[in-house]
Amino acid sequence: MRIAALVATVVLGLAAGACTVRVDSEEHTAREEKRFKVAAEPEVRVATFDGSIEVHSWDRDEVLVEVEKRGPDEEALKSIRVRAEQQGNRIEVDVTRPSGRDNFVGIGIHIGTAARLTVTVPRRVVLQVRSGDGSIRADRLEGRIELRTSDGSVRADEVKGTLDVETHDGSITADEVDGEATLSTRDGGINVSGRLSILKAKTGDGSVTIRADRGSVMAAGWSIITEDGAVAVYLPEPFAAEVDAQTDDGRVRSDFELEAEREDGHRRRWVRGKIGGGGHQLRIRTGDGSISLRNW
Repeated sequence: MRIAALVATVVLGLAAGACTVRVDSEEHTAREEKRFKVAAEPEVRVATFDGSIEVHSWDRDEVLVEVEKRGPDEEALKSIRVRAEQQGNRIEVDVTRPSGRDNFVGIGIHIGTAARLTVTVPRRVVLQVRSGDGSIRADRLEGRIELRTSDGSVRADEVKGTLDVETHDGSITADEVDGEATLSTRDGGINVSGRLSILKAKTGDGSVTIRADRGSVMAAGWSIITEDGAVAVYLPEPFAAEVDAQTDDGRVRSDFELEAEREDGHRRRWVRGKIGGGGHQLRIRTGDGSISLRNW
């Protein structure tokens, strides 16, 4: 009786305090792998309903997809579906959410189901990656690389060609990019470095840092936008551009001599002008934060 009363008291106390206790049950895992022989520069698409995805390259004419399933029991693992198809040089692997199963059991106890992917591909590849909820990492790739997640950070290293990244909630880091980068997040900072030709970077909430290495040349206009955060842009010498930088609440600082500027009180909020003889437009905007243009 005393034990029952004590349990009842604890449960009532948690309910009264609007408290939720998260308890991870003993997790079950299962692994599955898919291998595909391919020719040069395959087209690879991988997706998971929930889980992180990592993509690496190797010197083989082969694609390897390793799936690590996680769930509360064996039945949950069996319900995770892995669809794998190959048509010529095109590979598709899609891991789907189990249907008709409640992932919440008991009071405040959460039992989750997920599938983590580790993908190894030839260095030259056309790649599409999707996660419903999870981080993405990709490195040492060359070609058209597209990375998408609904919730999670994205990191790309040593990517040459075209890099297209989108996350609804998370930071984006892209180091040693060689070519074109289009990066978008609704909530998170953006950090990019490399030899850049085309750049579009946009965040709803977060700072943006761009480091253009020596050899970067604008092949088209660049756009760098944050609704709330500081922007720092480091440009090599020589570098040619038509600068248009503006902050709604902050200050613009520049190592370059620009012809036009506007001050609000003692703060310079807008600058325009040519650097290196001019060229394509370098457009920078922040709703709230400083802007720094640095020569390095």
